[in-house]
Amino acid sequence: QVQLVESGGGLVQARGSLRLSCAASGSIFSIKTMGWYRQAPGKQRELVATITSGGSTNYGDSVKGRFTISRDNAKNTVYLQMNSLKPQDTAVYYCKTEVHSSWWAPAIDYWGQGTQVTVSS
Repeated sequence: QVQLVESGGGLVQARGSLRLSCAASGSIFSIKTMGWYRQAPGKQRELVATITSGGSTNYGDSVKGRFTISRDNAKNTVYLQMNSLKPQDTAVYYCKTEVHSSWWAPAIDYWGQGTQVTVSS
């Protein structure tokens, strides 16, 4: 099994910044894509950003130019730097990893518990 520990969420004012981190541990042979998703009350979960093992990134349209995703492969950790935050960014942010537990195993998605980010106006 794989465990994800998220941290960095909290309350911040509009135009402020926040950095989230997510560390994966457990039975890990390799990690493919890591990413962040968010879900606001009454809305569907949406893509924030993803990053592949090779460093290729993809961002949701609403966060392009403001958020930056990065990863530290040695630490099995993914980060999300959030700048110029807006009240619309308020949501629970979830970390996701695509993990191979062994060389022969298919990749399996694991989700973190979620961390609350609240942006006040």
